[in-house]
Amino acid sequence: MHFDKKDIEIYLQGVWAAIDDGKYQIAPRPKNRKLLTDYVISEEKELDIIKSLTPMDFSTAVPNDHKGMEHEILYIFGKDIDLLERFGDKERTVSLYIKFNKISDQYLFVISFHEQEHPLSYYFK
Repeated sequence: MHFDKKDIEIYLQGVWAAIDDGKYQIAPRPKNRKLLTDYVISEEKELDIIKSLTPMDFSTAVPNDHKGMEHEILYIFGKDIDLLERFGDKERTVSLYIKFNKISDQYLFVISFHEQEHPLSYYFK
């Protein structure tokens, strides 16, 4: 797939609109919950981070690999954020892995919102 920055800007506008309309869900996956356990971060802060994404944070888009959902495209972003350790007293720069599934313009699933397991490459960097 080929993308230009405008494509990603439009996609992100849809992400932000879904959040503003309350039409989103952050998946309660173990990796996502671990971020909340390891760092002082609220759902409001998660949403602020998502709303701060730009096309420069875009990594790639991939087909959904769940049976029957292959037509859906998942968008992957990365972002470095300073977070306060929950069981410590220092702030640390954390590289986040953020993956979305935006179902038309109806609903946003935040599938992944956790620390990167591997460094991402960025489409526009």
